[in-house]
Amino acid sequence: MISDHPHCFLCKHSLPEWYDAIAARAEIVSFKRGQVLFTEGEPATHFYFLHSGTIKVHKQWGEAKDLIIKFAAPGDVLGHRGMGKEQHFPVTATALEAGSACCITTEFFLSSLKVNNGLAISMMMLYAGELQEAEHKMRNMVHMDVKGRIAEALLTIRTIFGTDADGNINNLLTKQDIASYAGTTYETLFKVLNEWGQEGIVAVAGKDIRIVKEKKLRGFILY
Repeated sequence: MISDHPHCFLCKHSLPEWYDAIAARAEIVSFKRGQVLFTEGEPATHFYFLHSGTIKVHKQWGEAKDLIIKFAAPGDVLGHRGMGKEQHFPVTATALEAGSACCITTEFFLSSLKVNNGLAISMMMLYAGELQEAEHKMRNMVHMDVKGRIAEALLTIRTIFGTDADGNINNLLTKQDIASYAGTTYETLFKVLNEWGQEGIVAVAGKDIRIVKEKKLRGFILY
């Protein structure tokens, strides 16, 4: 049953009496690596509650570049950024790996908020947390130099995706993805990683990246 899924944000914060309504109105959708769940500018008609897999949430940056806003993991909500006056998705969601999500219409989501106080409060806290994170990233883009942004991006990505037995960051991302998350270009990322590799701060071998001197890396970050 949908209501039994341990990672479903909707079910976790809804009343048990609402589970039958969720079962009747929700749909479990599966997606493959590289699949786009929704695209920036499209009408925001659905919400997604991620059960499994990882999603990158990104926004057009300039004419041909993307800025990765966040990575969504099981338990996260997708599509809620489209709520507002215009009701259009301001971002794109693309799967980094195969997974599944509980999908409901915007109308049913609004009905759920009216019935479930716990869900409404949890969504309010979610929006507040994302606003704080957006302000943090905005500050970094303005005040932190590119090395600081790359250092923070690598540490955050390691926290989200973990490491393998050799200490390499589990690699679901391309270097272009890492550059997009750090708010820089692929060429700049390549140059900085090479420099840090020569200094022994990181070890880079093909697609693998391993943080060797974490204290040194953190020294580039503006707190």
